[in-house]
Amino acid sequence: MKILVATSIYPTNENPARGTFVRTQVEYLKRAGVEVELLIVGERSRKLMYPKAALELRQRLTDSSIDLVHAHYSYVGIVARTQWRVPVVVSYCGDDLLGTMSARGRQTLFGRLAVIAGRLLSKQVDGVIVKSRAMAKVLRRKKGVYIIPHEIDLELFQPFDREEARKLLDLDLRKKYLLFAANPDIPVKRFPLAKAVADHLSRQDPTIELLVVHREPQKRLPLFMSACDALVFTSYQEGSPNVVKQAMACNLPIVSTDVGDVREIIGKTEGCSICEPEAGDFGRHLSSILHHRERTSGREQVQHLAGPVVAQRIIEVYEQVLRNCRRHETQRTLADFFFARK
Repeated sequence: MKILVATSIYPTNENPARGTFVRTQVEYLKRAGVEVELLIVGERSRKLMYPKAALELRQRLTDSSIDLVHAHYSYVGIVARTQWRVPVVVSYCGDDLLGTMSARGRQTLFGRLAVIAGRLLSKQVDGVIVKSRAMAKVLRRKKGVYIIPHEIDLELFQPFDREEARKLLDLDLRKKYLLFAANPDIPVKRFPLAKAVADHLSRQDPTIELLVVHREPQKRLPLFMSACDALVFTSYQEGSPNVVKQAMACNLPIVSTDVGDVREIIGKTEGCSICEPEAGDFGRHLSSILHHRERTSGREQVQHLAGPVVAQRIIEVYEQVLRNCRRHETQRTLADFFFARK
């Protein structure tokens, strides 16, 4: 099986954290025996990136060995569906189905238009992968929708000694660190709430500090998760946040808003909790964590999201889509044959 993975989000030297989840999935698919080619949209130029990508896609598909196009994000899915030579599977990542949020937590006009476009696209492709049940509910399509959260690289994301991790990162051994692992400039991540939480707690204990980590190479993120005392996750909205799953794999305590599939992921894991989106409630949950400074058993709870397990689920989607397309092609051929005889 040969798959063309098309995406506009993929790690670069300038931004090594961008789209790491796509690269991780590609690597696990390759390990599972899938032949994968990459089409990175906008890699060379952002000007007219989507029309150029559509042309490059057609050129790539002159290679008749490609069986299917797997597009990540709805905008790239639209590019993938400009052709009908091979079937298309689209992975929706979050705001392309849920909408883009403003700093006030309201959906933007562009976000609403993107949702409409995403819904329309879902009816035109051969298979749809979403990250959570909430995303699946947005679609009016019932068949051919698969709920598959992104995998965790459990070889990379694993617990490490806190003191050793701090030494490697040159962090203060005496402090209590709260981790905010996202770009604070992205409105949906709601950084002001995380800062308010840290300020609230640091007034009671000056050793508490908020550590903001983004644009770091993925291989360093497990060190930060091992060095910190808790993950503060304050988003307005999410699909299936990778950082929460990765923190679980590192046994890092988590306090989060009730977004995406976070409640399902953390389950009843002691040291992880869902709270109201206000500084006081976050503070109450985090105070207990910072007092005891214990790790969780989160890693045991996310084994079903291991890379090889998720890769096999993705492969099953490919196989089902290809079977469906062959069956439809056979039916069309038979129909043409009988109509021709009449």
